[in-house]
Amino acid sequence: MKPRSPIDHTLWLFLVGIGAWAVPGAGHFMIGQRKHALILFVTIALTFLAGLYIGSIGIVDPVGAKPWYLAQLLVSPVVGLIGQIAQNGHYPVYGRPADYAQIYTALAGLLNLLCILNAVYRAYTGIGEKIGQEEEENV
Repeated sequence: MKPRSPIDHTLWLFLVGIGAWAVPGAGHFMIGQRKHALILFVTIALTFLAGLYIGSIGIVDPVGAKPWYLAQLLVSPVVGLIGQIAQNGHYPVYGRPADYAQIYTALAGLLNLLCILNAVYRAYTGIGEKIGQEEEENV
């Protein structure tokens, strides 16, 4: 692999970070870790969807539950769209299901934050590219 210029490398790290935020696991996919990407996507998506199932989309509340919303927004920018839909509609959520649902969705966001940082770190150190080359050679 030929070395990248510092500007290209910084742009690459930025793209990996944005991709990992846009779609959970996409950062790992971009650096060649396909299996990690699939596992991360399924885990984060199912955790977030379980929270939505428990409490409805009404738990994504950008006004009344701002700290929870900020954690939920780490899953994907799509959560912002869900928040706008929930804010314009009437989706009541009461009691314990709302608490549990907010915890599930916020944990999915925080888990995705760790995955974003991990993907950027692996792209920075070149770990993903080495692992991706080994996977291609074994196939």
